[in-house]
Amino acid sequence: MSLQITVAAPFKQMHKGELEKNQFVFFLALDRKWLNVEQANTVLRRGESTGLLCVKDGKVVPLFDLSSVTVPLGFRPGPEVVEAPDPLRDLVGRIASSTGKDVNEVTAEMNGVIDEEFDGKLQPAAAAVMLARRYGVAWQDLLPALRESVLQKK
Repeated sequence: MSLQITVAAPFKQMHKGELEKNQFVFFLALDRKWLNVEQANTVLRRGESTGLLCVKDGKVVPLFDLSSVTVPLGFRPGPEVVEAPDPLRDLVGRIASSTGKDVNEVTAEMNGVIDEEFDGKLQPAAAAVMLARRYGVAWQDLLPALRESVLQKK
C-alpha cells in the first residue's frame, strides 16, 4: 500500500494524469527529498513491474484510480518501497506469528526439514511451504512469487 501511495503522490500533488519520467523522479528525490535519485528510479521500476504505472515514450501514467488513494498529511515512504518483496521472508514471518515462534526458530526448523528430511536437496521456499501446511498457515497467495523467486535463483 505504501508503494501505491508513493507513486500516487506526484500525480496528486501536481494535479496531472501523466508526468514526464524526470518530473516523477524529481518529485520523489528533489522536491520532497523522500529518496535519492537512484531510489526514485527504483520506485518507478517497481511501480511499473507491479502494474501500478505504465512508462511509455518518457511518460509515466498511473494504471489505478488516483482518487481512490489518499496521501496522508506528513506521509514519508518507508524503506519497503525500494526493497524488492521477499515472499520467503513473508511466509516465514507468517509462520512465526501464527505459531508464536521466533523467526529464527522457524528458519531453523525450515533448515531442519531441508537437511534431515531431504538431505539438503530441497529449496528453502519449498521447505517453508511444507512448514506452512503443517501449521495450517495460508501460503497459496504467495505461490506465484515463491515460484518466481525459485526460478530466478537457478
